[in-house]
Amino acid sequence: MTQDDDFLTGRIARIPAPDHAADWERLTTQARIAMTRAYVPYSDYPVGAAALLEDGTIISGCNVENASYGLTLCAECTMIGALQMAGGGKIVAFTCVNRQGEYITPCGRCRQLLLEFSAPTMHVRTARGTTTLDALLPESFGPRDLETNDLEMR
Repeated sequence: MTQDDDFLTGRIARIPAPDHAADWERLTTQARIAMTRAYVPYSDYPVGAAALLEDGTIISGCNVENASYGLTLCAECTMIGALQMAGGGKIVAFTCVNRQGEYITPCGRCRQLLLEFSAPTMHVRTARGTTTLDALLPESFGPRDLETNDLEMR
């Protein structure tokens, strides 16, 4: 059984944690596999996402549409759900692709969602190359903004 077979049967693929750069080819492959699982009867625009965690685990997700369009889940949303179900972790690298295998950039909502689970210098592969989440979401509001002394709130 290959790692791709493991992925399709619900097992989580593992690769060695990178020393200095993410294995973009492996991440892209996992995002493309996830994209094939997308449920997109309305837009016919499947998206797959994959993230590399600090421990070398790769987590992936696909978009899931709903007749009530506002309930549609982006691929990043289902990926974060899979991350939590697998025990959590911090994302060090992320990518998402469309049906043509092109890199696409997360929407604003998903950038905010990724921030919650990102390592300090999370890298993102986009159509323009590799960047950081901080560059895609400058001056973001995140968990560190809510860190306060409990006494200050009384």
